[in-house]
Amino acid sequence: MNSQPLSATAYRRASSVHERVVPAALFVLLCYFMIDYFGRLPARLPVYPNFRPTLLLVAAITLSLFSQADKVKDRFSEPVLRIIVVLLLYVLLSLPLVEWPGSVIRENIQDFVKAVVFLFFVAIIADTDRRLKTLVYLFVSLQAFRILEPLFLYFTTGVLGGSTYVGGEFAGRLNGAPADVINANGLGFVIVTTLGFMHFLMLRSPSRLVRWTYYLLLPTFLYALVLTGSRGAFITFLVLLFFMFRDAKRKVLLTAVVLLGAVVAWGQMSDFHQDRYLSLISEDTQNSGTVEGRFEGMKTEFLLGLQRPIVGHGVGTTSEAKVNKLGARSQAAHNFYAELLIEVGVIGFIIVMTYIVRLYRLVRRNLSRLREAMDSGAEIDSFKYRLNKALLAVFWIYAVYSINYYGLSQEYWYLYGGICVAFARSLARDFSQTGDALRARDTRDFRSRWPAAPRARNDL
Repeated sequence: MNSQPLSATAYRRASSVHERVVPAALFVLLCYFMIDYFGRLPARLPVYPNFRPTLLLVAAITLSLFSQADKVKDRFSEPVLRIIVVLLLYVLLSLPLVEWPGSVIRENIQDFVKAVVFLFFVAIIADTDRRLKTLVYLFVSLQAFRILEPLFLYFTTGVLGGSTYVGGEFAGRLNGAPADVINANGLGFVIVTTLGFMHFLMLRSPSRLVRWTYYLLLPTFLYALVLTGSRGAFITFLVLLFFMFRDAKRKVLLTAVVLLGAVVAWGQMSDFHQDRYLSLISEDTQNSGTVEGRFEGMKTEFLLGLQRPIVGHGVGTTSEAKVNKLGARSQAAHNFYAELLIEVGVIGFIIVMTYIVRLYRLVRRNLSRLREAMDSGAEIDSFKYRLNKALLAVFWIYAVYSINYYGLSQEYWYLYGGICVAFARSLARDFSQTGDALRARDTRDFRSRWPAAPRARNDL
């Protein structure tokens, strides 16, 4: 790499990154919080949920961060964090104006808070490269466990865990494990997201063991994806394939492997799964009615959101609004963007969409920083190259799948934002270290070219 001087902009960005890290105990608490949350420990361990461990962890980490205010206050200058602070204030101030404030307070606010804190916890606590890498791999490992557990139960018991009614009978679909809270569509979303991280982080890892682990898990996860019968997850998998193809060095080979895999997978599918995926492009299928019903449902959800367009019905009240306003059964939203209108109104919709736009800008900015760091001669860990590609692909996976999934009180957009912010600070630290090295080098060069004049002796 060429050792070129850093730009003035890079110096300014790096100048504020000589930061003090938070205590290691706080990072351990965050890791345990992620294990508790994604591992669904309260649903697995007796007596354990009586202590409200997840909320206690949120409170403990939050109070610990307040005690470290002198170390972390500058980290709130990131626009991504500030816009979610605005969202929190808006939810609080609009509470008396929403349709069902009591439901928000009694039943829904806890899930919303537990999701949002992922943004702040990860962005603030993952303040070293090692911590960032540990959190990313911990997240991917926990998601992989959520996929492998129900698949293992299916292999050992023959039970898929879920079903859908079509053609006058019920057909099985792979759900999350009994201790998990996700249905077949949610599991499909987890599978595609996990593959998005795994492909870019593991395929070109320096470790042969990591690469072979990816080769082993890839067909396993794809088989699980087929068993979910999730058409929305299948569409987002096509989004992932686009990024895989764009990044591939051997595009012809990848195309051949994908086509061969598709032929083999199609031959192994049941009639139900073939019919379900064909319903995406054909009306002459048993599942075509469910596709039309899904689009009608999305339209109905947007119209429901317009019944209280300013501030909405309240966080987490989509199912309640469907029952009371539409006479429908209690059901979560099928569209994240419609869910925003229903629960937080147009104002909240604008705030959240601003957050998502800022996330995308941050991902693009991280890409330009990475390139600038390469041009300036910075030593960049290969993990960061791979993480940057994964984050770009996962952003579009989230954006597309949100058309088919809810998410205001789910963690995925917030955890993603925390990783992006922590990654941006990591790149800024690289700029800072490179800038220090280049300044030291320039000083040595100056002194070697212009040695100091000898001091005159005072003979008086």
